[in-house]
Amino acid sequence: MCQTGSFADFTNPVDAMAQINYITQIQIDFGAIKLLPAECERAGIRRPLIVTDVGVRAAGVLDRAIAALGGMPHAVFDQTPSNPTEAAVRAAVEVLRAHQSDGLIAVGGGSSIDLAKGLAIAATHDGALKTYATIEGGSPKISERVLPLIAVPTTAGTGSEVARGAIVIVDDGRKLGFHSWHLVPKAAICDPELTLGLPPGLTAATGMDAIAHCMETFMAPAVNPPADGIGLDGLERAWSHIERATRDGQDRDARWNMMSASMQGAMAFQKGLGCVHSLSHSLGGVNPKLHHGTLNAMFLPAVVKFNASAESIVKERRLDRMARAMGLPSCDAAGNAIAEAIRSMNARLGLPTGLAALGVTQDLFERVIDGAMADHCHKTNPRLATRADYVAMLEASM
Repeated sequence: MCQTGSFADFTNPVDAMAQINYITQIQIDFGAIKLLPAECERAGIRRPLIVTDVGVRAAGVLDRAIAALGGMPHAVFDQTPSNPTEAAVRAAVEVLRAHQSDGLIAVGGGSSIDLAKGLAIAATHDGALKTYATIEGGSPKISERVLPLIAVPTTAGTGSEVARGAIVIVDDGRKLGFHSWHLVPKAAICDPELTLGLPPGLTAATGMDAIAHCMETFMAPAVNPPADGIGLDGLERAWSHIERATRDGQDRDARWNMMSASMQGAMAFQKGLGCVHSLSHSLGGVNPKLHHGTLNAMFLPAVVKFNASAESIVKERRLDRMARAMGLPSCDAAGNAIAEAIRSMNARLGLPTGLAALGVTQDLFERVIDGAMADHCHKTNPRLATRADYVAMLEASM
C-alpha cells in the first residue's frame, strides 16, 4: 500500500510571498477501501454519516464501503444531486442529527465530497451557507469546529478528496466556492478499484476535469514550483491514459494513473485556477444539469489561447512545458497547437463538440459573464479577463 503526504498551497496576491502548506494523508492503491476503519479511528470518527448518491449505491460501491466498516454504527445520506445544493445540505444535516453522527465519510465523485464539506460547515456553524462563501468574505468564519471528513472518491476528476474547497449552489441560485484549510479531509482513500467499469462518458468527462485542473493551475501566475511540478506530472499521466481508461473501463494501469492525476491536480490547484473554472462554475450555476468536467473540456481551448500572451506564461515558457507533457512535437506562441490537441482529444473521447451541443445559447452569455467575473477563480487567471474577453471565449467555445 502506497501512503503519501498530500501537498497544497495557498498564496496571497501574486506580488506577495508564497505560502506552501502540506495537508492530508492519502492512501492510494487497489483495495485501499479496507483501510476505512483505521482512518476513522485515526480521525476520531465512531458514528459516521456516509454521504453518497443513488448512482454509487446502485453500482454497489456503497455496499463495499459499508462492508469495509464492519460493524461500525453508521447512517447513510444518498440524495446528493449532480451539483450539490444548499437544500441538499440541509436535508443531510437532518439525517446527521437524527443519528447523532460525529463525522463524515464521503463516498462518490466530487459532488458527494463537496456536499459533505458543505454539511461539515452547516452542521457546526450558524447562519445561511452563503455566509461562509469565499466571495462573501466567509473563509475566515469557517473554524476548526467543522466535522471531520474522510473522502473516498469513486471517479477520477475533481480531486476534492485532497482540496480545501467545495462548490455548492446556494439558495439564491449562485454556484459558490467555500475554502478553508479546516475543510480538507482528514484522509483520502484513493482506491482505483472503485472506478473499474465507470461508464465511458463519465470517465471521459471526469478525466478532462483532472486535465483542466493540471493545466489551469500550471498557467496560474502564483509562484509555487512544487505545485507546478505536481500539475505537470499529473497532466502527463492523465493525457497519456485517459483514452485507455475511457476505451476499457477495466484497464487497471489506466485507472490507477487517472486517479493519481485527479488527486495531483487538486494538490496543485490550491495555487489557483482561472477563466476555465470561473466560466464553468458560472454556467453550471445557470444550468445545474451541465457536467462540470464537460464544461471545463469545452472552455480549455479558448482559455489556453487567451492566456498565451500573458507575461508569466511567456516568461516561464509554460505553453512549451505543457506541450511536452502532452507529447506534442511543438507549441506555437499563440497556443493553437495545444488548443487543437484538446479539441481533438475531446472528439476522440466522444465529448460534445462545443457549448451549442449542450444546449447553451447566446442569450445566457450576460448571466454567465456576471457570475464568472464574481467567481473566486477570476482573479487568479494569468490575464485579467474583461467582459469582452469573456464574450470572445464563450463564442469560441460554442
